[in-house]
Amino acid sequence: MSSPSANAVKRIHVYGHASASPQTVATAFGARFTDSPEGESDLAIFAINPSAGIDQLAIDNWAALDDFQIPRMVVVNGLEGQELDFEDAVMVANRVFDQLVTPYLVLHDDNGEAAALIRLQDLQIIDYTKNPPQLRASDPEHEELVREFREEYFDLTSEMDEGAFAAGILFPAIPINLIKGIGVDVVQSYIDLLPSGS
Repeated sequence: MSSPSANAVKRIHVYGHASASPQTVATAFGARFTDSPEGESDLAIFAINPSAGIDQLAIDNWAALDDFQIPRMVVVNGLEGQELDFEDAVMVANRVFDQLVTPYLVLHDDNGEAAALIRLQDLQIIDYTKNPPQLRASDPEHEELVREFREEYFDLTSEMDEGAFAAGILFPAIPINLIKGIGVDVVQSYIDLLPSGS
């Protein structure tokens, strides 16, 4: 996996309200935080915090980037507490941005803290309680838990080819926790799909 320094040739811009720590997100991915739409960009990452909602500036910036067909993704940051819900944040983002896809969902430990992600494509679990994170098969109860989300994911992606994200027509929403490293590798894997900036 490449490091954030490998993103130097990619022009990545991060948008979002201060509550979602967009500057910290930008630093994690070798990107630049901005509060105005950047047409010369290889990727726009919109950081949102479930407890704060999505501010009008982020909504306006998302709409402005439609004209450039820049690849965009949403990262849901601030998943430290039990009350903060990834699925709720995505539901709000679907209303104010475009239809997002959720290739991963959050799994919580016994204390209600985010601990792992489950990949809806193949039901593999990335366990972030291990160092380095470990990939393992899901249990039958996990499969049942995510069944409806998985069906929706396949409905949304069935007509898309592999290049849909890089073409700026498929918008993934990824749960992240920068302190625990949750989802950082997933976001990086999407960045790696993009061609280098000129």
